[in-house]
Amino acid sequence: MPQLIFFALVGFAAFYGYRSFKKEAQRVSERVREAEKEVQNRAQGTLVQDPETGEYRLRED
Repeated sequence: MPQLIFFALVGFAAFYGYRSFKKEAQRVSERVREAEKEVQNRAQGTLVQDPETGEYRLRED
């Protein structure tokens, strides 16, 4: 019985690690795609709208 609990914990840890890795890889991939778009468009940065003032400013990473 202890072996079953051990393997269940190892399986859960592996599943959780895989999900975390996949989420981080997606986040990094999105940042790379945005940077490639900026280079392709010769942009100096990405503009985002300030919700309080409505003005557009460069996004701060």
